[in-house]
Amino acid sequence: MHNSKILLAEDDEIMRITLSDRLRKEGWLVDEACDGREAQALLRKKAYNLLISDIRMPHLGGEALLREVLLHTPATDVIFMTAYGSVEDAVQCLKQGAADYLLKPFDMDDLVIRVKRLIENQAIKVRCASLEQCCQQAQKPIIGSSPPMRALLHLIAQVAPSDATVLITGESGTGKELVASAIHYSSPRAKGPFIKVNCAAIPEGLMESELFGHEKGAFTGADARKIGRFEMANNGTILLDEIGELPLNLQAKLLRVLQEREIERVGGGAPIKIDVRVLCATARNLLSEVQASRFREDLYYRLQVIPIAVPPLRERKEDIPELCGFFFREFDKSRAGSQTLSPAALEILMAYNYPGNIRELRNIIERVTVLNPTSVVEPWLLPADLVRESPPCEIAASSSMKLAEAIAMAERSCILRALRQTGGKKSEAAQLLGISRKNLWEKMKTHRIEE
Repeated sequence: MHNSKILLAEDDEIMRITLSDRLRKEGWLVDEACDGREAQALLRKKAYNLLISDIRMPHLGGEALLREVLLHTPATDVIFMTAYGSVEDAVQCLKQGAADYLLKPFDMDDLVIRVKRLIENQAIKVRCASLEQCCQQAQKPIIGSSPPMRALLHLIAQVAPSDATVLITGESGTGKELVASAIHYSSPRAKGPFIKVNCAAIPEGLMESELFGHEKGAFTGADARKIGRFEMANNGTILLDEIGELPLNLQAKLLRVLQEREIERVGGGAPIKIDVRVLCATARNLLSEVQASRFREDLYYRLQVIPIAVPPLRERKEDIPELCGFFFREFDKSRAGSQTLSPAALEILMAYNYPGNIRELRNIIERVTVLNPTSVVEPWLLPADLVRESPPCEIAASSSMKLAEAIAMAERSCILRALRQTGGKKSEAAQLLGISRKNLWEKMKTHRIEE
């Protein structure tokens, strides 16, 4: 991994020069220290992937340097170089937390192989940490075959192969995170990390540290170095969700990251090069935020290289039956067969406008899956808000102009509403309707309303 930083501590000048030249030829950045105190000062000043040190150094020995690393920069690996007589000291250091040791004289190629292995293992550790949130929620498919969704999927396929910054806009609950996930997993970076950051969920005072990391002692409570989300996303993708919530001072720093492709940890002096694709999502109108001086105009245009607008559910209602089927399968795994919607229940769901979009529909299906004892979902199991938006007269008028059919549909709708209000209790529903329980049972049979 290029741009990895190595601190070489060796009091023998010829040995130090020989080793540093070879390490630099491999593409690594190398700092040199001629004694233990100089090595300690550099460790406290800079961040290193690896410390390579003679175990017996003037002023400060190897064990003291190891304690320095374990206490302040535990992510730094340590390789000790030792003469035959101090092998026992090296073994003791291994027990305390050193990564490896080499017995002098050693082959340069052997050192290079060991260094490469340790640096690759560090990259794997970061990768594993970044996969934690991805494993918690498996990648979910984008459901829908309506014209707006076909256009969206086509745009995702066009955008995914590039490294261009994408701004994903849409109302809350439309599935912006799923779109970002689809872009990442359809891109050449699919095997790299996919890091998600909700800018609205992180306190403003911790945002910079969360994004860019911090060095030990950078602020009160910073007891050790922390790797930020951008570093975790190296060679992969980062999603900045709710980007409109990012404070103005951090907007300037994000603009610099996008332009320079490098970050600086809080309390750190040296920039760190990164290779990260940036995706942003927001439910806000960022142009209005720019006009209100709450969002930087230069950052807005830098983010909107490729804009993707996710349609609200009310504009793609033909996808509702397919979405309901998917959610039933998701929540109804304990039953032999999945639940279905009665025609009347589906009609009510199709008539509703979903201010909460797909998230709201998913919650509705989860609720009815829990409450419904049968295989068919009837309207009385649906939330009251949905039924109120579909009054009987409108359903009847839209379904038929024949008086007998309109009356029958209105009667069926009234019965369903009564059953819903009473939780399916027929005696109470009959009393609410002003008819006998037997009469209600006969009408339920006539209108094919299940028990």
